[in-house]
Parts: sequence; C-alpha cells; structure tokens
Amino acid sequence: MALTQQFARITPAYLERCRASALDSVEAKPGWGPPAHDTLDADWALWGLKWYCRDRLGDTAADRLLDRVTSGDPGGDVEFLDHPEVYDGYDGPPRLLSPAAVSDISRALDEFALDDVLATLPTDPSAAAVACGFDGFRGDVRAYLNRYFTVTSTFFRAAAQQGMCVLVWVD
Repeated sequence: MALTQQFARITPAYLERCRASALDSVEAKPGWGPPAHDTLDADWALWGLKWYCRDRLGDTAADRLLDRVTSGDPGGDVEFLDHPEVYDGYDGPPRLLSPAAVSDISRALDEFALDDVLATLPTDPSAAAVACGFDGFRGDVRAYLNRYFTVTSTFFRAAAQQGMCVLVWVD
C-alpha cells in the first residue's frame, strides 16, 4: 500500500474527547474515528505541486503555503494521537492546524492561482510528470493536480466555515 497525504476535519470538542480517551485508556487509545466525510486522502498531488512550485517556478510563497497544508503547524499538543489507532507510524505523527490556521489556509488556497501554475507545466506528459517529481507517472498530470488541489481547497473551506481543526499526516 502506498503512502499518501491524509487530512481529517475535527472539532475542538472531538479532539478533547480523543485526548480524554487516551488518558483513560490503559493502551492510550484515543478513540479515533472521524466520519469518512471528514477525511481526505489527497494521494501525492499536493507534494508534486509543491515540488513544481519550489523547484521549477521558484515560488517560495506557494511552497510555504503547500508545506503548511501538507505538514501542519508545529506544536498543537496532540502527542496523544501518536498511536496505531490513528496512523501507521511510518512517517511522523499527525500535526494539528487550529481553526484559525485552517481559516487562513482556506483563504490562501482560494486565492492560489492554480490555473496560472498549471499553464506553465510542460505540455509533454512525461516532462510534466518529471517536473512534479512524479517520474513514471501515467496519465494527465494537470488533471491530477487540479483534481486534488480542488478537493483539498473545498475540504479546508468546509472546515473553516464550521470552525474545525484539520489534522495532517502521511499514511
């Protein structure tokens, strides 16, 4: 099974219930299980877009935004989620984006000029894949990046509108 970018929208109250569950459980189980409609598997698209913006376009603002989206913010006091019930332990544990951070990110994603970025991708599919760090990718790179960027932006917008946190990890 391939590792992919994962997101979960959760309320601060749900986060506190997980914390309490982990504290009350002998095995420190946080009782993790957000509804499927509040989770998103973004594959590796955002990492490819980040790679392209940083290495090919030199766009440091886009790189910082996409890094924050894919890596979360430091701190967050969510060490109790460092548990096999939440993620497989291959990469670092989930990181938290607070409701305020989610709101900022949602706004930035809405303002991101994706069409302008995608217009600069090489037209040759193999060259476009390599430019995004996807050597060997089969398919339409532009459509792939557009699809996952759009669903991620929509996911963050819904979280911001509901005052939710977002947890970020690779699994």
